[in-house]
Parts: sequence; structure tokens; C-alpha cells
Amino acid sequence: MQSFTPNTLASWDRFTRGNFINSLSGFKSTHLIGTTHENGVYNLGLFHNVVHLGADPALVGFVNRPREAAPHTLTNIERSGWYTMNAVTEPMVAQAHQCSAKYPAETSEFEAVRLEVLLRPECPAPFVSASPVQYAMQLVEVIPIRHNGTFLVVGEVKGVWLHPGLLGPDGFIELEKAGVVTSSGIDSYHNTRLISRFPYAKP
Repeated sequence: MQSFTPNTLASWDRFTRGNFINSLSGFKSTHLIGTTHENGVYNLGLFHNVVHLGADPALVGFVNRPREAAPHTLTNIERSGWYTMNAVTEPMVAQAHQCSAKYPAETSEFEAVRLEVLLRPECPAPFVSASPVQYAMQLVEVIPIRHNGTFLVVGEVKGVWLHPGLLGPDGFIELEKAGVVTSSGIDSYHNTRLISRFPYAKP
């Protein structure tokens, strides 16, 4: 096997090093997070690091980059206390990826990339109309990760909307039926295919 030491990584340019470390942890869920700016503009950010934190209460987290690098989503969430999670499908990939561009806060990524806004009375933040898996989130806490200036944003699921036919009889959401994509690194997107499901493992 090839070996890569910290000194090796430090010798690379930051883009090569970033691609290496970002793809090291493997395939990740890919979401568009919808928020509302204080001036009423609907913002949309792309995140590859959404993680399940618990089912009761239903908690989901995501990692936000340092404020100077990605301030809008976190600021909007802290101000309003609400945001949405929207799964990305193959037809949406190019538009979703473009949402990672650093648009000004007063620019709506929905308009910039031509994704339709969907509003619901249950949540003041915008949903992505084309997404087959959408959920409303209320902020629980923002946990600073002091070592690198990032933040773990923890929210509670306050409502879920699924396209018909995705929910199995045991509550399992069959994401591959919706064409939901996964990502590797920061710019690579992949289809998924179910290999198998297994019973609850016991000794």
C-alpha cells in the first residue's frame, strides 16, 4: 500500500491536499440547505457533511466551515432558528453544485441556479421544490470546533415531506428509488444502488 505522512500532505498544494482529505472519509450524503436572509432573500447552500445524531428526539447535524469562508447559511440559521434540508437528485446535480459558489448574501441562489422555491406554513425557511426528500429543521445548538474554526450545527427535525413510494413498511426511506445522489470530496457525485438490507445484528 502507498503511505502518506503528514509531511507528505504538507508538501502538496492546498487544492491537492483538500481533494485528498475530503475524499478520504468516503461517500457522503449531499443536501441543499435552505435559509432566509434577514432582508427576506431565500438562500441555498450545498453541504456534503450532514449526519444523523439521534432518533428520539430526531436530531440531524451538519458541519459549517469557518465563518469567514461560509458565513451566510450559519448566520441566517442563528438569526431565524429555522432551515430546511433537501436531498439532491441526479437531474439537480449541476445546479446544486453551483450553489457552493460564494454569492453575495443579497443574492438568492434559487434564482441564480434556477431552482424553484417551495414554501410551507410549517417552516419559515424555503424548500427546494424539485427535491424528493425535504425536511424542516429548528436549531438546537451551534457547537464550535475550536481546532479549525468550524461549527457543528445541530437541529431537530420538525417536519418531513417525501415523494410517494419512497417509504417502506418498516419506516425505511428507499432513497435510491428517488435517484438521490451521494458525493465524494467536494466536487464528485455518484449514483447509489442498494446491495442488501440485514436484520438487526445481535451477538
